[in-house]
Amino acid sequence: MKTIKDSVHDHIRIDGVARDLLDTPALQRLRRISQLGTVSLVYPSANHTRFEHSLGVYHLACEALEQLGVEGREAQRVHAAAMLHDVGHGPFSHNLESLTHRRTGRYHDDVHDLLADGGVGGVLRSHGLEPGRVADLVAGEGRFGQLVSGELDVDRMDYLVRDAHHTGVPYGTIDHGRLVRELTFADGELVLAEGNVQTAESLLVARALMNPTVYSHSVARIGKAMLRRAAERLLESPETDVDATTLQRMDDPDLLVALRSCPATSEFSRRLDQRDLFKRAVWAEMDDVPGGIIEADHGTIREFEREISDRAGVDPERVILDVPSRPSMTESTSRVMVNGEIRRLDEQSPLVAALRASQYSQWRLGVYSPADLRDQVGRAAVDVLGLDIDGALVSEVRNGVDATLDQFVD
Repeated sequence: MKTIKDSVHDHIRIDGVARDLLDTPALQRLRRISQLGTVSLVYPSANHTRFEHSLGVYHLACEALEQLGVEGREAQRVHAAAMLHDVGHGPFSHNLESLTHRRTGRYHDDVHDLLADGGVGGVLRSHGLEPGRVADLVAGEGRFGQLVSGELDVDRMDYLVRDAHHTGVPYGTIDHGRLVRELTFADGELVLAEGNVQTAESLLVARALMNPTVYSHSVARIGKAMLRRAAERLLESPETDVDATTLQRMDDPDLLVALRSCPATSEFSRRLDQRDLFKRAVWAEMDDVPGGIIEADHGTIREFEREISDRAGVDPERVILDVPSRPSMTESTSRVMVNGEIRRLDEQSPLVAALRASQYSQWRLGVYSPADLRDQVGRAAVDVLGLDIDGALVSEVRNGVDATLDQFVD
């Protein structure tokens, strides 16, 4: 038994297979993977890691299993999956996942190879656990996979509270104790017990408020886009031998050193190190953006960037087009018991529709460039992308003052 003091859950007791996994290289690597990536450019105290988050997920999984009356080998599998659920993350967590997925076909929760080999596989087998079955739980498969990766998973319960704590933003402070206590299985589905519609809604509200305030903050998005562009150039540079698989297994310091050492990425690295970020040349609402652009793949987006840079007369590396996916609300499909029936939250709660509308109104397409180029880049982007200029925002030279793009156009 080992007891660890945690900033969110106080004392976490770790035993059994989880205790033996604690000191494996795969898990210790998570000490060097930031939980929120470039969000620390906005909230300086957001320097917590995937390691402490993994401890929190394990802690909540233990509480949930006790509440559900699950013991023995099945509980040990879930303990292991909870502790290992993030070992597949690359540097800066989700910031580079779209890039590595395009090149490897793997997301961070595809950990079958990672768990099968090395120290992790040895620990699992020494406890009579098949690595493949634990990896299936990490991917959210099976009855108990819902607890590790699903609409009501302990992963979400921990990261909302933890991210709120470390950013100082209060919106993620959910009652995770009640959420865990009210979990039950009905017809094989993980649901919240009778009388917990509002409990489910609280999870939804917290996620909806944390998204624009923390996860999709404009500065964090610019930093993420610049980091992604730098990593892409690193992979394409003939001056390094870094490939996508190598990148996926790096930690944050590994990537920063690689970016600083490569001539093709040194300028992006300097800007990220010194927080000399690109600025918003365009900040457009969804209604102002043609549908084909929102659905565009990576190659099409890069072609748009080249067209914008050509029209603006600037280096293509000075233009970044950032197109988020359409808003989604996974938590809205959470199941709750109402009058003895299993119902989806979005079918029961009128609040879901309001939150979906809010997400829609918060969506923004961004075009970023160095501050001295944003006027000409903004004009070019509006022309190339066919944006409604009344909805595209650019920033004036004075920080914090916004104006509509038509004020800059003759």
